[in-house]
Amino acid sequence: MAERVRVRVRKKKKSKRRKILKRIVLLFALALLVVVGLGGYKLYKTISAADDSYDALSRGNKSNLRSEVVDMKKKPFSILFMGIEDYATKGQKGRSDSLIVVTLDPKNKTMKMLSIPRDTRVQLASDTTGSKTKINAAYSKGGKDETVETVENFLQIPIDKYVTVDFDGFKDVINEVGGIDVDVPFDFDEKSDVDESKRIYFKKGEMHLNGEEALAYARMRKQDKRGDFGRNDRQKQILNALIDRMSSASNIAKIDKIAEKASENVETNIRITEGLALQQIYSGFTSKKIDTLSITGSDLYLGPNNTYYFEPDATNLEKVRQTLQEHLDYTPDTSSTDTSGTGSSTYGTGTEESTTDGTTSGSSYSNDSSTSSNSTTNSTTDSSY
Repeated sequence: MAERVRVRVRKKKKSKRRKILKRIVLLFALALLVVVGLGGYKLYKTISAADDSYDALSRGNKSNLRSEVVDMKKKPFSILFMGIEDYATKGQKGRSDSLIVVTLDPKNKTMKMLSIPRDTRVQLASDTTGSKTKINAAYSKGGKDETVETVENFLQIPIDKYVTVDFDGFKDVINEVGGIDVDVPFDFDEKSDVDESKRIYFKKGEMHLNGEEALAYARMRKQDKRGDFGRNDRQKQILNALIDRMSSASNIAKIDKIAEKASENVETNIRITEGLALQQIYSGFTSKKIDTLSITGSDLYLGPNNTYYFEPDATNLEKVRQTLQEHLDYTPDTSSTDTSGTGSSTYGTGTEESTTDGTTSGSSYSNDSSTSSNSTTNSTTDSSY
């Protein structure tokens, strides 16, 4: 832990210019743009200054669950996307408002996508007490390192790469590509992050959204009967729409401008050479080829504050784990102890949680009373589970 603190201190001392340069290996230039046809020269021009200044994890390049560093050009690998919400804390101690795991197989050119509900009840990687809290508490506690390791424990797969993006970068990129088209599932409204007195209204059916509208569309969950699951599906809808939008000729031509817009708001540990290689492998890939998975489970209210948690279904979670493991061609070490806090032997008891609210997640993670209270909540995605 001390080593991690030293790394952060060194990063704070870097100049603003160096921060910008090291963040140019972007979420959209690597996870999204690897799946569309980009000219190699244009991509190189966009990220050429970032190769020696990307944001490494404290663990180094290799996941602790792997025996060696994965070759992204030849073998399946995973990326964890973290959407960081810090507008509620004015830029301090942000939370991972959205967590999306993507696995890619360069040989077969396949991709799987999984959203993890932010209220999912897990044991954090650094916790030694056995208590559980919401998975989005990991980022506020230990940043990207804690989040990556917690997700590894939860899904029992190695997380090879990560990308963090805050919502300013999200809006800038949406605007730069000319907005996105979505299919709104029902009428609702949401306040703007720019002006709290302003409401943004969405009507059922096809709509074209700018950055401000897209963020409101992605954030809303109080009016969604499916709660966090409905919001997760809308976030994936935006990601898919952005992938398709980025593949247009006009946006390919200005990828350097798009990168500039997002550069101050994205961090990743993907190198230039890796991004260029993936661009060639996934050229022509579209969102229609993405296999979307989902986690099902039940609502759970615990502790003196009646705090809401999402409790994953053990059978479904195991199926999701196996699907991702197979796609990664990864076999977990069964001799190791399950530290995810979601093993079948401890599932659904709800008895060890009563003191977790104040010690791990705190009031920042208190119950949203408008979240769906169905005993079983299913996410309707492309996958059968």
